[in-house]
Amino acid sequence: MKIFSVPVEEGREGQAGKPSVGPVYRNLLSKNDFPALDSNISTTWDIFSKSAEKYPGNRMLGWRKFVDGKLGPYVWKTYKEVYEEVLHIGSALRASGAEPDKKVKEVRTQKTKKIHLLFDKMIDLTTLSLAMHTVWNVKKFNQVLKVVLDAGAGAVNFILDHAEVDFVFVQDKKVKELLNPNCRSARQLKIMVCFTSLTEEEKNESAGNGTKPYSWNEFVHMGKTSPSNIIPPQAFNICTIMYTSGTSGEPKGVVLTHENIASMIRGIDLFLEQFEDKMSEDDVYLSFLPLAHILDRVIEEYFFHNGASIGYYHGDLNALRDDLMELKPTLFAGVPRVFERVHEGMETSIKKALQELNPVRRKIFDMLYRYKLAWMNLGFKQKNAAPLADLLAFRKIKARLGGRVRLIISGGAPLSSEVEEFLRVTCCAFVVTGYGLTETCGPTTLGFPDEMCMVGTAGTVGVYNELRLEEVPEMGYSPLREPPCGEICVRGKTVFTGYHKNPELTTESIKDGWFHTGDIGELHTNGVLKIIDRKKNLIKLSQGEYVALEYLENVYGICPIVEDIWVYGNSFKSMLVAVVIPDEENTKKWGYSNGHMVSFSELCSLDQLKNHVISQLKSIAERNKLRGFEYIKEVILEPRPFDMERDLVTATLKKKRNKLLELYKV
Repeated sequence: MKIFSVPVEEGREGQAGKPSVGPVYRNLLSKNDFPALDSNISTTWDIFSKSAEKYPGNRMLGWRKFVDGKLGPYVWKTYKEVYEEVLHIGSALRASGAEPDKKVKEVRTQKTKKIHLLFDKMIDLTTLSLAMHTVWNVKKFNQVLKVVLDAGAGAVNFILDHAEVDFVFVQDKKVKELLNPNCRSARQLKIMVCFTSLTEEEKNESAGNGTKPYSWNEFVHMGKTSPSNIIPPQAFNICTIMYTSGTSGEPKGVVLTHENIASMIRGIDLFLEQFEDKMSEDDVYLSFLPLAHILDRVIEEYFFHNGASIGYYHGDLNALRDDLMELKPTLFAGVPRVFERVHEGMETSIKKALQELNPVRRKIFDMLYRYKLAWMNLGFKQKNAAPLADLLAFRKIKARLGGRVRLIISGGAPLSSEVEEFLRVTCCAFVVTGYGLTETCGPTTLGFPDEMCMVGTAGTVGVYNELRLEEVPEMGYSPLREPPCGEICVRGKTVFTGYHKNPELTTESIKDGWFHTGDIGELHTNGVLKIIDRKKNLIKLSQGEYVALEYLENVYGICPIVEDIWVYGNSFKSMLVAVVIPDEENTKKWGYSNGHMVSFSELCSLDQLKNHVISQLKSIAERNKLRGFEYIKEVILEPRPFDMERDLVTATLKKKRNKLLELYKV
């Protein structure tokens, strides 16, 4: 059996009220000691500036413009062009009042946090985040980056106040939200820069609040006419405070240093050196996750490190395939929920195509699928397992992702084994899953391409981290039994320094140097981690049984009639209920077959459909061997999705449970 990580410390039984802990595991590359960091790259400014010097003419950032009302091809800025614009923005920041503060020595001594708040996913946003590192350590104005994508008014108001923001960068459609009288914290702003332009009314209103307004071009021009010297950051300086959008309660400001991100980039370099296929400056990444998502942030930093290209989607996730076909990326990454939505159309079209085939051709497709899967399970690389099957059956599936994708990454939450296997077999590309949090600077663990034993798992611990499991007695998980299970705890170079202005939460989360993730993992004998549960959304029903809500949502979410589901229970009730967003296409099929020729919203009001959904959920529960109290006893059918407009989900599509309860409580 191949081993992927090794224990470097033994586990121990709990004593004096403390829980038991399992062995400490490290990556095989770190079993004797952690490898030396790259002395030439200790900050994100090093990553970008050295690539701008090495690859000045390479395409760096791309976007699509509308031409005559239609989306045109991607247009690009080179590394040299972005570098020059970065210097202009940095100079404009200095000209606006950002002055060097030589007294700042360490992260923990930085008392005053003044933050640029950005509101959208676009090329200028990335340029700005780089520019902030040209004027590091400024008086009353540390270059701390926070991205909010379509955040609700409450979250914006909270972050502006909590982070003591005086400079804000905002997209035009969000200006009104800042100027809204209810956004009281916006009145403390000194400067507002709009990525496009401001109306005269908005300029006057902004000035009336004591805030000086600029368009992006005006701000760049200011930097051109007032050049200043670069004052780069140091490894121990804060790189970003990334607010994780709170799923229950207020957002938390995760403080990440330059060393955190530089260590992650170096770790990925060492990890990829193990494999035959290497990343190059010719690689292209389609970025559609918000920069508020740490997975996207880390991938972009790694692409900058290699002089590769990043193209941004045009803003409509439902039309993402158009961007895929135009950009033809080599890397495609997402979180499972987004990932499954993007691929839903592909899988549906494949099934439709199979239904249209005659029985013989359908049988051939199934046979080729099983044939390739069998060879992959025997250890053959996906590209060598069944070349003829790829040519006859699967190349068209790869073409739907642009035709050049060679690596697919899923992270942020567990991807179902069924979906992962399907992608590994049919996409003619490496498929890798991982696990991580904002607090761990992204991938805490990462899977291996072409290792089928990792299907359904989160892979092995990263190069610069250590991992162990801790007992959770109330859930019956112990790291000293077989199989070892418990709360995932992480320590190492990529773990955050703490929560901004929240020492209590920091102390609660980091104990004895170990960050407690709140997720429940199972360690396999080959050193591979599997995510099996979640402690953070654990509730106790009235009969005393504990239920992990997110785990159940993942289980029930694979039901074909379900587009999305929110499971609810509390300690005063003995059973679970749910709000279900039905899958529109499958719901209409059910309606037509049962004689209900009405709209989707009308179908959702039918008791017959509700009973059908409950029966389907029961089947899923039985198939996954859920316990009786984990069955959904009643549902509400909701035709509208859980969306950011109503502040029901975060920027990374995690459910805001307190907001959902507020909406559906009655």
